[in-house]
Amino acid sequence: MKILFYAVALLAGVTLSVEGAIYAVLGESIGKLESSLYNFAVGTIILGVALLFWGKGSLSYTVKAPKWQLTGGLLGIIYLTILVIGIPLIGVGLAMSSVVVGQLVMSMVIEHKGWLGSPKIKVRPEKIIAAILMITSLFLIY
Repeated sequence: MKILFYAVALLAGVTLSVEGAIYAVLGESIGKLESSLYNFAVGTIILGVALLFWGKGSLSYTVKAPKWQLTGGLLGIIYLTILVIGIPLIGVGLAMSSVVVGQLVMSMVIEHKGWLGSPKIKVRPEKIIAAILMITSLFLIY
């Protein structure tokens, strides 16, 4: 079952690169902020319809949820807007490689510290070497 998740996660990475490239081009046509707004507006409509059929009915919990748990939406907007602005400047490859390195390093810190409800997973030397190699790859791609 885990191998299936790895394949699906790989597909998610592919779609992020394609999405970033598409919205960067759209941003050049209609405006960078407008491109980000379009992304989230379409996503909201599609998820709204999906909630009607498959939702758990717990959306009202967001009013009671700790505020830090609601920052994901803000972080998503920041992420996509940075890509829309950055891809025309540095290209899809370097932008997405930078995203992956940032995700890797921050995920290692989150897991090591057990932040945000994540299980504690110690950083092993192999992970540090992998992060250094990924950072090195940014310089090689650049």
